[in-house]
Order: sequence, then structure tokens, then C-alpha cells
Amino acid sequence: MSVAREIAAPAEVIFELIADPSRQPSWDGNDNLAVAADGQRVRAVGDVFVMRLTKGSDRENHIVEFVEGRRIAWNPSEPGQQPPGHLWRWILEPIDDTRTHVTHVYDWTQLTDPKRLPTARATTPAKLEASLNRLAGVATSS
Repeated sequence: MSVAREIAAPAEVIFELIADPSRQPSWDGNDNLAVAADGQRVRAVGDVFVMRLTKGSDRENHIVEFVEGRRIAWNPSEPGQQPPGHLWRWILEPIDDTRTHVTHVYDWTQLTDPKRLPTARATTPAKLEASLNRLAGVATSS
């Protein structure tokens, strides 16, 4: 599933909020992200960042797509485990110097862990839209 909207901020500002995991809890519409350590700014495919969830567990997030300022995607997993097949993706398309079209995607079509299916199904377009709207709020106030 995906949602998209225009955000009145440059792509570089928005991308920095996504690519720096320590900033992600400030705009998470799922209210699932608690904290990530500073210094984990994503720079390339193959990077891994660790996020503490609000329930207290950690997730490793394996970067599988990366184009600086334009696209980033990751597969979350339990620490030390292979990702079970769901993907978070952000696509940024500059409209001009001050506006960006942003698409947020959650893809669980490759999910292999049946225990994760209820959570995947509970991730609705409304939750994706909440993240996108919160991201817009943070980006426009930066």
C-alpha cells in the first residue's frame, strides 16, 4: 500500500528526516518507534540501523534501496535474524526548490512470518498517511 502528498519543503530537508533514524520517532504515524541512537545516518544500500520500538524490543533495519535525497527503503528484522519480508519505502520527487512530492510505501507481500501478519494487516493507509502528515509538519517547521 502507498500514500503520497506534496510537502512544502525541499527534498533534501525531508530526506534527512528519513535517513537519520534518530529523527524518525518525531514523525512516526504508527506510534511504534521509540528511539534510535545518534550516528546511524543511512548512506548506502547494505547499511543497517537499529531502532528501539515503543514495546521495548529492537529492530535492525536493512537498507535495500538508496539514492541520496530521492529514495530509501529498508527491511526490518529481529536483531541477528534475516528480514521476514516486509519493506518500508520512501520516494521523494522534487517539484521545485521548495516543494516535494513524497510517496510512502509499506509492502508486506513477501512476508514469510505468519506471526507478523496481524501487525502487517493493521498497518493501514491511514497510518501511512499519519506518518506522511507528521513528516510534513516536522519538515516545514525545520
